[in-house]
Amino acid sequence: MKIAVVGVTGMVGKVMLRILEERDLTISTLIPVASEKSVGTEITFKGKQVKVVSMKQAMEMKPDIALFSAGGSVSIEFAPQFAAVGTTVIDNSSAFRMDADKKLIVPEINASSLTKKDKIIANPNCSTIQLVATLAPLHKKYGVKRLVVSTYQSITGTGVKAVEQLENEYAGKKGPMAYPYQIHKNAIPHCDVFEENGYTKEEMKLVRETQKILDDKTIAVTATAVRIPVVGGHSESVNVEFKTDFIESDVRRLLSETPGITVQDNVDVNVYPMPLTAQGKDDVFVGRIRRDYSQQNTINMWIVSDNLRKGAATNAVQIAEYLIKNDLI
Repeated sequence: MKIAVVGVTGMVGKVMLRILEERDLTISTLIPVASEKSVGTEITFKGKQVKVVSMKQAMEMKPDIALFSAGGSVSIEFAPQFAAVGTTVIDNSSAFRMDADKKLIVPEINASSLTKKDKIIANPNCSTIQLVATLAPLHKKYGVKRLVVSTYQSITGTGVKAVEQLENEYAGKKGPMAYPYQIHKNAIPHCDVFEENGYTKEEMKLVRETQKILDDKTIAVTATAVRIPVVGGHSESVNVEFKTDFIESDVRRLLSETPGITVQDNVDVNVYPMPLTAQGKDDVFVGRIRRDYSQQNTINMWIVSDNLRKGAATNAVQIAEYLIKNDLI
């Protein structure tokens, strides 16, 4: 099994390597791929030094799977080229997510739709993954009618430059800016670029990707995405209107029984999800589960997940695991 990691020197790429080390994949050859400036340098994988190669070299090695995390423009140019040599690409960018002929996969929800013909598979947006992972079992039982989502997103979602900006501001130093404003001691209601409708691209990803993954275009979604000075993961305040009524204890039980979900919901002893405690973990954490008494069939939840792990790298590796286990490559 030859697995390439494209964008291996980036923030998500490094986490992908860590997760590949942690999980039980039999990898005969790891192929680390990065931009030309990094070619020839070495990364450490399972205690061994492995040289970073170019895109061309990686394609010549014909990997079975390529995990892409190098940005949309790189994916658009090179993912089809890898697919042409027989590689199955799992792409972490937004390049192919809304393509009608590409699958958008959260393994716990819709991996069963994958076939050997799927040579480019899209990994959803980080904020979408934790949302739909929580909603899927509830949608199946109660039917999700409408969502109101407010996100509180980690700076790690922007990348290394954002982390450096926060560290510089914390230390009182001037440096390159990833955001149009100071992020230290601030909250910026601006994730990604603004679209013509006044929403940001990040907010519209929550709308479009949720409908696609849950395979239901009737679900109404509205979102506000906010960047906050946190590094541990993304948090979401989610208001869900169901088609039918529910019992709160049944919702907690259903979520507790769902693989990949951990319910942390005991306000008597101040137990609820936080990015500080979610960091470095693969589960999606759910708490503050409570009925919305302002309208019928509606519940509030607080959802937290490490955006670099389940929100990106872990989900991609889980897709790879599913492909291998089910002989789809």
